[in-house]
Amino acid sequence: MNLAALQDAVAARGLDGWLLYDFRRQNPTAVAMLGLGEHLLTRRWFYLIPARGTPQLLVHAIERRSFPASVPGDRHSYASWQSLHEALARLLAAAGGQRRIAMEYCAMAAIPYLSRVDAGTIELIRSLGAEIVPSGDLIQQALCRYSPEQIQSHVRAMKVVEAAKDAAFDLIGAEQRAGREISELDVQTFLMQQFADNGLITDHAPIVAVNAHAGDPHYVPNAASAVPIRRGDTVLIDLWAVEPAPGSVYADITWMGYCGATPGDRLMRMFQTVIAGRDLAHETVSRAWREQRVLQGWEVDRVVRDHIAGEGFGDYFIHRTGHSLGMTAAHGEGANMDDLETHDTREVIEGTAFTVEPGIYMPDDDLGVRSEINIVMTSDGPRVYSAIQRELINIGV
Repeated sequence: MNLAALQDAVAARGLDGWLLYDFRRQNPTAVAMLGLGEHLLTRRWFYLIPARGTPQLLVHAIERRSFPASVPGDRHSYASWQSLHEALARLLAAAGGQRRIAMEYCAMAAIPYLSRVDAGTIELIRSLGAEIVPSGDLIQQALCRYSPEQIQSHVRAMKVVEAAKDAAFDLIGAEQRAGREISELDVQTFLMQQFADNGLITDHAPIVAVNAHAGDPHYVPNAASAVPIRRGDTVLIDLWAVEPAPGSVYADITWMGYCGATPGDRLMRMFQTVIAGRDLAHETVSRAWREQRVLQGWEVDRVVRDHIAGEGFGDYFIHRTGHSLGMTAAHGEGANMDDLETHDTREVIEGTAFTVEPGIYMPDDDLGVRSEINIVMTSDGPRVYSAIQRELINIGV
């Protein structure tokens, strides 16, 4: 936590402070901010980062020593609910006259990734005279702007993920040419071994989806559901992984293949529509950077969504265009490319990373197509550190 930079960001937004709050890990943003992932905390705690001055920690008396010494600021404790309310009033009074305070809150839960604090706690803080504003922009500044070293961790992970993807498609083809059966679950197991052999970890096993299963965006094979991969099948592989070192950034890609030389016209039209939408997103972000124009997450999604709708597939693009790339999980805390599930007005800023992954999923899970790249907003502009799929992989030819 770069305290000076955070306080500058708080002041620049006309705020008196940023009030972090958690109870039993209901607010992972607050836990990540203070690096409390390994610490046992069972009571409510508050941490006020004022625009100017010393941060203030308020914690239950039995857990004063549970916070790491590296957390800066003055420490206060409470025991009863009355003493909690009194201490909070003192903290807010010290924050500033207007008491404009950022918290993990979003009006009407419009962006649920920003709505971590329960309604009762919001009511409590408001009862003490504070005006509460969303902390989304501050979260991006604090947790989602990656250093050059972190970006290099993403680049290294991407090399392994790409190689694993290539090896998986090669394996499917080799098994088909040899006349041996291979299933979705077999390929998933192979990919997990590739990660382990190359020192990567993941928060969930990869998606390997054939035909109708590819029409389910979050299908994951298991012993009961996995089907064999045969000639004439369409195969979607979505895989993501990260280096185990703290602060490392995920790589997350999706590629499509066809088991044969001549895919049908329907599949090709869906694939080409998705590829064109993905490329429009990339160009939209790149053009905004060249023009030094502020771009919000929803705008990227809207460009892609309008294109796919114009091709007649609008009803079948049923998720956002992309998500923030994280560290402890593939989905991060930053701006999503989203004007469907939410209207994400957070800005696309330097240092952040996100996916672009439009998809088309036909009725009754008949067939699905998705293509995914990662964009990193470097000081030199948007960068993609992977190959970009242009053609369906011909598997087994």
